[in-house]
Amino acid sequence: MHNATEIKILLVDDDTFMLKILTKMLNNQGFKSVEACDNGADALIKIDDINTRPDLILLDLNMPNMDGIEFVRYLVERKYQGSLILVSGEDERMLKTAEKLVHAHKIPMLGYLHKPVSPDKLAAIIQKWKPPEEPHLLQSEIKVYSAQMLQSAISNQELVNYYQPKVRIATGDVIGVETLVRWHHPTDGLVMPDRFIHIAEKCGLINDLTCLVLKQALAQAKIWHESGQVLRVAINVSMDNLASLDFQDLVVNLAIENGISPQSIVLEVTESQLMGADTRVPLEILTRLRLKRFHLSIDDFGTGHSSMAQLRDIPFDELKIDQGFVHHAWADETLRAMYDASLSMAKQLGMEVVAEGVADVDDWTFLRQTGCDFAQGNFISKPLQADDFMQWMEDWQGRVHDGLVVDSA
Repeated sequence: MHNATEIKILLVDDDTFMLKILTKMLNNQGFKSVEACDNGADALIKIDDINTRPDLILLDLNMPNMDGIEFVRYLVERKYQGSLILVSGEDERMLKTAEKLVHAHKIPMLGYLHKPVSPDKLAAIIQKWKPPEEPHLLQSEIKVYSAQMLQSAISNQELVNYYQPKVRIATGDVIGVETLVRWHHPTDGLVMPDRFIHIAEKCGLINDLTCLVLKQALAQAKIWHESGQVLRVAINVSMDNLASLDFQDLVVNLAIENGISPQSIVLEVTESQLMGADTRVPLEILTRLRLKRFHLSIDDFGTGHSSMAQLRDIPFDELKIDQGFVHHAWADETLRAMYDASLSMAKQLGMEVVAEGVADVDDWTFLRQTGCDFAQGNFISKPLQADDFMQWMEDWQGRVHDGLVVDSA
């Protein structure tokens, strides 16, 4: 719990009446160090002075001379370390766009408030404030890995598959998993893929990496199948993998070696990767794999610029709605419209639909009400190591049996 008297707050709004109201609200809530500016230029002077630099800024968007968006740019130039709350009479979409811009600038934003401001909502949003972390210490801890390090990790099988469950929304049945690779580094611990996948793609190691992931995933699928759990195993495929005709033979041969039916294997291709590439060889490979009854999934749907063209040109039979259009779509009209359009189009094309990023019970309930097929996300389970999967499945089936995720309605 923070001490209200210790937080320096700066109000920036061209409406002097609004400044007086907000100052009084904050004073009533115990905040004593509150300053107000009716224009951006004066506010920047206070930010430049270490004695008046605020911990928290309440910023109006629509101001003459210097609007709130321009003001944020000046904050970035000054490497402002405090937090921000937007206060505006603009509509929800405008505020959300401004919020995304602030986040893109990496300025901590506690949220936004609509005018007229409610004292309760103001108090609730300020409760989110935390003292800033020391950024330089965090930056110095980020280790950069070389191609040689990654090649060694592949050779030594330090790359380990984790599996995130996918469930059928209507019944709660576990239908499959998405394979997500992690690096179990001998000294650095668990290294996430965003730290090394781009190195693999840049340095010509992505085929070796994908081959290792495929081999581990299909060997694990065989273990599950032999224990009576027939699960669809999804593997992410890079466009670099699809540049060689040998890739199809690799997938087919691994399936045969492990006795896995093609219908139990899903190859996920990220939509944005397909843009701008020469798609002749990938199209041949994907079409031939689809003819052999492997499933093809278009991943992160809606995040690229050519979604329709990909659905037209490549025989996908599964569509994964990106988590950015799923989480909180039940409360956001813009997200809801994009989610509905993706779901409707996929259904009309006879495709199965997976919703990614299901974070809480509200997301789950929304998906059940809208008729989506499958879901994955931390509400169901975070990615698991293979050894932990059966215990999770037992716990999940208990939740389903107790009516905690699927009711009788």
